[in-house]
Amino acid sequence: MKSRTKYTDEPLGKVQVIPDFLPSPAELAFREEGVKVTLALSRKSIEFFKSEATKHRSKRPATAVLTLRV
Repeated sequence: MKSRTKYTDEPLGKVQVIPDFLPSPAELAFREEGVKVTLALSRKSIEFFKSEATKHRSKRPATAVLTLRV
C-alpha cells in the first residue's frame, strides 16, 4: 500500500505560468463521416448476439450501431 502524502503549508518559491501548448480536443480527434445502413438479420442471429452479450455481461442497446469502413 502506498504511503499517504503529507502536505505542508510552505511557500512554493518562484512560480512561472506557462502558456497552454496542448491542441484543442477538436484538433486531436479526427471525426469521420458516418453512414447509416439497414441490416436484416435472422431471428436466430439476433438471439445468438443477445446470448453472447449476456455471457459477457455487456449492455444490449435498444438499437445497434454498426460502423463500416469502406
